[in-house]
Amino acid sequence: MKRIALTFALSLIACAAHAQLAPGPKVTITMATQPGPGLPQFSKVDIPMLRDDVPKKSGGRVDVKLASWPEMNLNGPELIRLVRSGQVDIGAAPLATVSGDVPFLDAVDLAGLNPTIDVARKVAAAIVPLANKELEKTGTRIIAVYPFPAQVFFCKTPVKSLADLKGKKVRTHGGSLNDLMSAIDAQPVAIGFPEVYSALDKGVADCAITGTSSGNGAKWYEVTNSLYTLPVGWAIAGYFVNINWLDKLDPAVREFLLNTMRQVEEAQWALGREATNDGIACNSGSAAGCKIGTLVSAKPMAVSQPSDADRETVRRLLSEKVLPAWVQRCGARCGEVFNEHIAPIAGVKYQK
Repeated sequence: MKRIALTFALSLIACAAHAQLAPGPKVTITMATQPGPGLPQFSKVDIPMLRDDVPKKSGGRVDVKLASWPEMNLNGPELIRLVRSGQVDIGAAPLATVSGDVPFLDAVDLAGLNPTIDVARKVAAAIVPLANKELEKTGTRIIAVYPFPAQVFFCKTPVKSLADLKGKKVRTHGGSLNDLMSAIDAQPVAIGFPEVYSALDKGVADCAITGTSSGNGAKWYEVTNSLYTLPVGWAIAGYFVNINWLDKLDPAVREFLLNTMRQVEEAQWALGREATNDGIACNSGSAAGCKIGTLVSAKPMAVSQPSDADRETVRRLLSEKVLPAWVQRCGARCGEVFNEHIAPIAGVKYQK
């Protein structure tokens, strides 16, 4: 039923009626989105809805030049700077990945904050307007926000609990995940997504955190054999736009683009929900549950389910370690904003 619902949602969004734009100058939009071309966020949403549908639905007036990070030799943290400089018009990246430029962005998906995708969406809705106030100082803005699948652990050796991660080099995508790994005596390693496969293969990292289907799309199952499915986040991401470029668009083109991005956002949330379990099924060789990703049949990964004790540990460390470390990076005002806007949703309060 979930797969039927996802298919229906994507079809409904893709078929949404658009009044074709009036004749006018052609607009080419340059976009750099998604950590890899094999990810379903790219192949099942960005390519069909942006690269393929936009020219048709705009009557040929708007064209999208789309590329994934590796196709532009990007690692992710530079996305906001790339958009701000005008080298691309729109770029997409997890907010934690680019939080080095704007530390407040990490608030949307602090490690352990969002135990479910439903909580994650509520937190994202509360945070984006606040995040845009910070981003606008850099000349950028989020025009759509979306999740990746549950962020879990891909490891080269058996990992069945947080205790098994002690002493291991764990690839993170920055920010609060580093704080969480340090708190459990693991060693966080900053590696851009396109470089993780090689890092795991060569032993630069023992484990790596990413979405269940993201690791599948990047073929991490070839260099790891253990999947610990404790969700530590959702890699909540945004499509960032250059404000000056957006404001200079013909008003009709601008509204067409923003409406398209609202539909992309809905499609990505539907995909993120479905892809979590699909990624687990695909990596573990379960054909019945693998409908989106690549079925790993030769050497399926061993899957370990998280214990209640580990879930409670992550929640405790969020309060004791992760939140205070983030406020230290972001500033005291960030703690006040967290308590006002996020704590009522997440049920966790920052204690000074």
